[in-house]
This record gives sequence, C-alpha cells and structure tokens, in this order.
Amino acid sequence: MAQSRVLVVNNGTLSLKQLRARFEKLGSRTDAVDVASVPATLGGRYQAIVLSGTKVRACDTAFYRPLVDLVMGSGVPVLGICGGMQLMAVAAGGRLAEGPQRVGGYDAQVDKEEPLFTYVKPTVTVFHRHTLYLREAPEGFRSIGRSGHAPVEFLRSDDGRIFGSQAHLEFRSDGLEILRGFAQLYR
Repeated sequence: MAQSRVLVVNNGTLSLKQLRARFEKLGSRTDAVDVASVPATLGGRYQAIVLSGTKVRACDTAFYRPLVDLVMGSGVPVLGICGGMQLMAVAAGGRLAEGPQRVGGYDAQVDKEEPLFTYVKPTVTVFHRHTLYLREAPEGFRSIGRSGHAPVEFLRSDDGRIFGSQAHLEFRSDGLEILRGFAQLYR
C-alpha cells in the first residue's frame, strides 16, 4: 500500500515542525505550503489536508478565500487546528469571541462515538495557546468536544469530512492520539 500524503497548510504557526513530525510518526508523508501559496486543487496528490494555527486573524475572509475554496472543493478529510478550525468556522458563518488567554494543558470532554476520538478517553488534556473562541458551531457543523472555557473545543461538519480542534494537537499525548483518529479517516 502506498504511503498516504497530507498537505499541511502553514497559516503562520510557530509549531509547523512538530505538526509535520506527528503525521510522519503516524506513517503519513507531509508536504507543507504557505497559506498564500495553496494550490487551486489537490490533483489527486493528497489524501487529507491539515490547516495549522494562524497568525492572521481568522475573520480575514478575503485573505483565506483560496484556502477555503480548496478545502470545500477537495473531497478529502480536513483537520483545522486552532486558527485553522476558526477560519473554517468563520467561513461557514461562525463568530469568534475574545476569551481568557490560555497557554498550557487544559481538559476537554469529547464525544466518544466520534471516530476522531477512537484512541482517547472521554476527557482529554490538550495544549492551548490562544484567546479567541468559537462559542457555537456554525450551520452545517456541530460541537463534538467542549470545556468550561470553550463550548466548541472540537468541531465536525455534518457530512463528517471537516474537523476542527481549538487545541494544538501537535503537543501532548492526547493530541497525538486524536491525530491518530484523524489519520484512520484517510487511510
């Protein structure tokens, strides 16, 4: 069986190296592209797309339009991490709100019936580094994980193809196991 390939879109994250290393540890080859250079199509080269965290605010819809178009037209599983989740939610009509600054490990409860959470317990400890939160899932999506600070810690599109994580899954053991759950969706 050929090794799966994941396109990692770098939205300005500080942890691109760690994110790519996680997918490579799980047996996937990764190629990284800057958000300003995303291809118009995947051309059959990738089995999944991962959107990293952001430096630019997710509400800059004009800046992210080519990326949103790629995600919506790709037909492959997509995982948005932190700002990557936020920009997909904003593109779908979601709204972000300022909240407490969180840096470090925080607990969240997840919906265990979701394939994304196959390898974790109902309460996970994941790494956060942000101040913006999605307060409710936009139309076409639903919350599949929550915490006291964020009612949408994890997100899934109604068609089960697009996922989001408020947390940075490139850190902590539960993060790796959630990425393992995502990897089984495209293999």
